[in-house]
Amino acid sequence: IFKFLGAVSVDLGKDRIKPYLPTILTPLYRELNSTYAEQDPTLKNLSQEIIELLKKLVGLEAFSLAFSSVQKQANRKRAMRKKQRALQTVANPDIAARRKLKRHKNKAETRKRKIESLRPTYKAKRPRSHALKDLAMVE
Repeated sequence: IFKFLGAVSVDLGKDRIKPYLPTILTPLYRELNSTYAEQDPTLKNLSQEIIELLKKLVGLEAFSLAFSSVQKQANRKRAMRKKQRALQTVANPDIAARRKLKRHKNKAETRKRKIESLRPTYKAKRPRSHALKDLAMVE
């Protein structure tokens, strides 16, 4: 898709690409600023190359305006999600408590995995499987 966006931008030319610049920059910006663990470095390099190509194509000033608008929009969305999450903890404390318990459980599992990788002789206690208990409709 990134290659397609680059090809379309080159094909459209300087004047016809300007209205579509924020739309093209949005996925490129998202890829550049992503922090997830399984990130593909080739995608990051490709998005950087296409951004450089767009900079040369439309000029630094037009590119900067479009890029800053994309950046502001992403920050606004991030702040909105954070606010919604904070409001949800107040509005639905039971859902927030479940989320917190799940996060703590995952954290403990990660810690056990990390210890096992550092010390192969050490075996952390694993929680027993309660498969039948989980299937039962017990409150």
